[in-house]
Amino acid sequence: MTLTTPAPHRHAAPRWITVARIAGLGIHLPDDRRTTEETEARLAAENPGLRLPSGLIARLTGVRGVHVRHDGWQTSDLAVAAARRALAQSPGPVDLLVFASASQDLIEPATAHIVAAKLGVAAPVMDVKNACNSLLAGMQVAEALIATGQARRALVVSGEQPSHAVRWRLESSAQFLRSFPGYTMSDGGAAVLLEASDDPGVGIIGSRFAAHSEHWRIGTLPTGGSLNPHAQGGSYFDMDGRALERAFARVGLGIFGDTLAALGVHRDELDFVAVHQVALPMHRRIVDLLGVDPAITEETVSSHGNLASVSLPLQLHRAVEQGRVGPGSLVALVGLAGGISLGVTVLRW
Repeated sequence: MTLTTPAPHRHAAPRWITVARIAGLGIHLPDDRRTTEETEARLAAENPGLRLPSGLIARLTGVRGVHVRHDGWQTSDLAVAAARRALAQSPGPVDLLVFASASQDLIEPATAHIVAAKLGVAAPVMDVKNACNSLLAGMQVAEALIATGQARRALVVSGEQPSHAVRWRLESSAQFLRSFPGYTMSDGGAAVLLEASDDPGVGIIGSRFAAHSEHWRIGTLPTGGSLNPHAQGGSYFDMDGRALERAFARVGLGIFGDTLAALGVHRDELDFVAVHQVALPMHRRIVDLLGVDPAITEETVSSHGNLASVSLPLQLHRAVEQGRVGPGSLVALVGLAGGISLGVTVLRW
């Protein structure tokens, strides 16, 4: 990975003890795209009996288009494409593979087995799932196993394929609103290669996670499990967007300030903050609530849609490519997910 302009080394003296660092970071976004105009045109064509408002999706979300997987590609293929890019940055053996995604190839076996087989990796594997916070949670698990000496180089991958859960045939305008999130969700892959840190001041310096599980019914993809084993009614997103927004408003984003305070980090020390992005207006509100300068964030949702657990690594990847993150940079990853859950990871690049 080549930095165009090296970021300033603002934090020369080690202030934290780290056990794992990011040695490789890979992203794969399919070339095939579906514009928001194409989405609305298809909805209108397949639902001639409904009067769906034109331009509503773009006005409410700011999303101009999404990435769509190639025909025949599975979530494992998206993850493998990203993993190969991450491994190319730091060749060497991998002794743990974690597939961390809201999507999966099938219920059994773990999709991590399929990814490992395609990569030719012979190592213990597992799946970690926590909606859009899956990859962040996967990093948490991998870091813990590195800290306890059970792994030295762990590959955490995600393949997100929400395009299969888009509801095109609608029974009512109300069903359109409950299916709304699917029209802005995007396919993609991400990979983070974590390895034991030889420099005690470089790598993940701390994380904090929280869950408010009483809100789990707000948004679901209700198929495949014991609640709906045979996908009666189809396999589509069902979400009350307003209820989700109200739930996050009640929960708040205090976890961000609490994490920084526990680590002795001030907001103005951060060089970059990646925040999970669902819609452009919501992203702007969240950045304001976090109290960080928008200039140290990277807005991706308007161009790439909601990439679920690929969202955070994409933002970090772009910041590294642009030279905004380099040796010594302090970075915060802020995860927000259905369920609902929140997570914050702070690392020194």
